[in-house]
Amino acid sequence: MSNHFKQLQQEINRVERSIQLDSQKERKERTRRLIQKGALLENYFECEHLSVKETEELLKIFSNYVNEKNKKNSKKRNNDGYLFF
Repeated sequence: MSNHFKQLQQEINRVERSIQLDSQKERKERTRRLIQKGALLENYFECEHLSVKETEELLKIFSNYVNEKNKKNSKKRNNDGYLFF
């Protein structure tokens, strides 16, 4: 009985560790994606000098246009998922 309990506890520990690793991996992927997108934003909009609030205002200006284009052209995506404007 004790051996069976230990085996169950080990399996629970393995599953919990696997969940933790998956969560860490997802956070790292998200962090990498955010860094890459931030770099692209700074590169194409030359906004390194803007504060976070000013950058948000800049993005608000373009968000309606981009979102409307995405809705209208959602069927015009290529195999990579990139939108044809």
